[in-house]
Amino acid sequence: MGGLKIKKGDRVQVISGKDRGKQGRVLRSLPRERRVIVEGVNLVKRHSRPSRDNPQGGIVTKEAPIHVSNVALICGSCSRAVRVAYRFDAEGNKHRYCRKCGADID
Repeated sequence: MGGLKIKKGDRVQVISGKDRGKQGRVLRSLPRERRVIVEGVNLVKRHSRPSRDNPQGGIVTKEAPIHVSNVALICGSCSRAVRVAYRFDAEGNKHRYCRKCGADID
């Protein structure tokens, strides 16, 4: 199984599920599980025991991973959710580009 077309730091939009339409930045990419963690999306509540980092303990809200097929990259030039493709430049370097407007993403 190959890598993901969405990387850490990309702006994405959720295209299906309970958070459909929300936008956020990718905090972490999990290629083996084909999932990404998006800022402010798919929030879950976890009970945490008191520890050094969290001396109070209690219920903590944090982001859970969402499947990569449920998010779409937001193009910087056309500002909409797009599919991503790859192409090679003259030196043989691989670049991602927008399928709608053709602009480079990286």
